[in-house]
Amino acid sequence: MPKRRQGQDVIDFEDVTFGYGDTPLLAGVSLHLAPGSFHFLTGPSGAGKTTLLRLCYADLTPDQGHVALFGQDTRAMSRDDVALARRRIGVVHQDQKFLDHLPLAENLALPLTVSGQPGPSETDLAELLRWVGLEAQAEALPPALSGGERQRAALARAIIMSPEIILADEPTGNVDWEMSLRLLRLIVELNRMGKTILIATHDLNLIRTAKQQVQARVLRISNRQLHQAGADL
Repeated sequence: MPKRRQGQDVIDFEDVTFGYGDTPLLAGVSLHLAPGSFHFLTGPSGAGKTTLLRLCYADLTPDQGHVALFGQDTRAMSRDDVALARRRIGVVHQDQKFLDHLPLAENLALPLTVSGQPGPSETDLAELLRWVGLEAQAEALPPALSGGERQRAALARAIIMSPEIILADEPTGNVDWEMSLRLLRLIVELNRMGKTILIATHDLNLIRTAKQQVQARVLRISNRQLHQAGADL
């Protein structure tokens, strides 16, 4: 697959099939995420939303077809290539795992530490904490955080490396509606800064609210395939 040229999609799926056993979970999936686009991914539990996200950051490779990140076929990428690509992708995992013995500020800086980059300046880290409304929790240990605080912390950690793409797996799954709207405002702001967004969610109210603020495309996994959702959300 050729190298990505300026203006090409940042993530491309071409006729992708993937399964964990003999039966494919995803079959014949094509997906094209343009720079700065906003996508929602819906579908019933077990349909393959998390699996599709994992394919998007090369945590999995397809059984058939091609996935390209920034123009590179993930099957042909070396370990170093994958590591470099992941620096450009921020992931908000559904389980929001933190190191419970480290204060929040140190947890947020971990992606930089793990990748061998210099840690953030105190000013930059303080600004990030302010942006997600967690400046008062900088020294708190993760077990002391509420569900909403953990979700905002997970978003902050995902963007600490200034990624081009944000992938979020059910980012509002365990918080109330007010906190869901707060998280959505942060994600919409990231999109307006030019970030590409892909959110897996069951929350149709969240999707309806987002579509009033940004041009968001809604995709649905059904019968192992990916379809564009209609206007009946």
